[in-house]
Amino acid sequence: MIYLYDTTLRDGTQAEDISFSVEDKTRIARALVDLGVHYIEGGWPGSNPRDIEFFRSMAGEKLGNSRLVSFGSTRRAGVRASSDANLKALVSSRTPAVTIFGKTWKLHVLKAIRVSLDENIEMIFDSVSYLKKRVGEVFYDAEHFFDAYKDDPAYALKTLKAAEEAGADFLVLCDTNGGTLPFEVAEITKEVRLNTSARIGIHAHNDSDTAVASSLSAVREGAVMVQGTVNGFGERCGNANLCSIIPALKVKMGLECVSAEQLKKLRNTARFVNELANLPHLKHQPYVGDSAFAHKGGIHVSAILKNPATYEHMSPDLVGNIQRVLVSDLSGRSNIIYKAEEYGVDISSASEVVQGVLSELKLLEHQGFQYEGAEASFELLIQKALKKKERYFKLLDFRVIDEKRSEDEAPHSEATIKLEVNGMVEHTAAEGNGPVNALDRALRKALERFYPSIREVELLDFKVRVLAGMQGTAARVRVLVESGDRADKWGTVGVSENVIEASWQAIVDSLEYKLFKDGKKRKGKPGA
Repeated sequence: MIYLYDTTLRDGTQAEDISFSVEDKTRIARALVDLGVHYIEGGWPGSNPRDIEFFRSMAGEKLGNSRLVSFGSTRRAGVRASSDANLKALVSSRTPAVTIFGKTWKLHVLKAIRVSLDENIEMIFDSVSYLKKRVGEVFYDAEHFFDAYKDDPAYALKTLKAAEEAGADFLVLCDTNGGTLPFEVAEITKEVRLNTSARIGIHAHNDSDTAVASSLSAVREGAVMVQGTVNGFGERCGNANLCSIIPALKVKMGLECVSAEQLKKLRNTARFVNELANLPHLKHQPYVGDSAFAHKGGIHVSAILKNPATYEHMSPDLVGNIQRVLVSDLSGRSNIIYKAEEYGVDISSASEVVQGVLSELKLLEHQGFQYEGAEASFELLIQKALKKKERYFKLLDFRVIDEKRSEDEAPHSEATIKLEVNGMVEHTAAEGNGPVNALDRALRKALERFYPSIREVELLDFKVRVLAGMQGTAARVRVLVESGDRADKWGTVGVSENVIEASWQAIVDSLEYKLFKDGKKRKGKPGA
């Protein structure tokens, strides 16, 4: 059994750009309970009012098999544990488990806290002993342990021995600076196991981009607790990423840590924490990212259609993810068939439609179109090739005016548009905070009388990329738009030398996809 210890709510919040409210922390703690994390470190109750309030708010929570942990340090030099305010705050938090860190590296003992080596040993023993008499479980984090061991193995082990003799339930070896490589972690963990009978944990930072590998290496050498954070949040380069560690332990190493059903919640948990942190989802994150099981090359797609194991190291559904096939100028017939089936359209590999879509796709991508993030535009492309794409409206003309009336005022944007819908002409205008926004508003205003569901569509993201930088301001640009309604999100694309035209293409595809999607629901037939 491997115990999972999450420190997202404490160590994770030390990352740049991350700040959680008390309510955020409460919601994340509940998500971690659902995931099956054994220990949830909530913060340092002696350091700030927010953490104190969090522990108060969690007092009545039912955590199932999870346990809340408060965090602090060993007592101050020259003060007995019974008089130390930090240790008293830990006890007052009333958590069933407490973690304290202490100095292990002589550099820190002599230069940072400036006490004698013997005094440091006494501080560790006194603090753990005091807490163990008052709290159910006490974990000792040996700060900078691997650096300390490489500097003076005997003293590093002596600090661990002090915590063990005082009654610590786990001795956690910390690679606090993140500079120890996995093979070193393995060797040193093995030596520690030979010199103690206590249960060992691992706490790795990612400054060398090896925190996950170091954690797994420690487990192989006998560590039975792994500390980390969701999505690898943490100070500097982050902590060991539990979203990679959990499936590696469970699926790759066959070690019990969470149930199979809990493992399926991993992707949703990762995304939930990102949302509360107001951070974008990392597309290329192993196991839980959108691209983790995405396939682009035609040969790859052809192979996974026969057997997913040809290009997937594990089944994506184990962690709540899905297999995705991308379409691009690298695509083969298999990509087109796969995507058509995904949209509920049955076409054979011998169909002329496949070859037609493939040829047009490669031509469009050569011009700068990209369908990896614009799958709604690609689905409309398939419908057009099948001659099933409806014409919802016809553009007669549009005009966009962007006017700056004085040096100190922001520009003023206005768009007029004339459309024909079912033989009727609609001519309208709208203002916006920019030319694209004005055009988008004018188009919606013109269509909403005919298609009321257009009101449900929100523009969620808008990206512009210059495709040929050598041409300067005359370069072709690609516009990617992400839109959504109450049920779905979808991406569309436009390309032109004129950013307004490229934006128009992407916005039109977005609204047409909404109408197409609504039509499929009414007909009750996918791809009809």
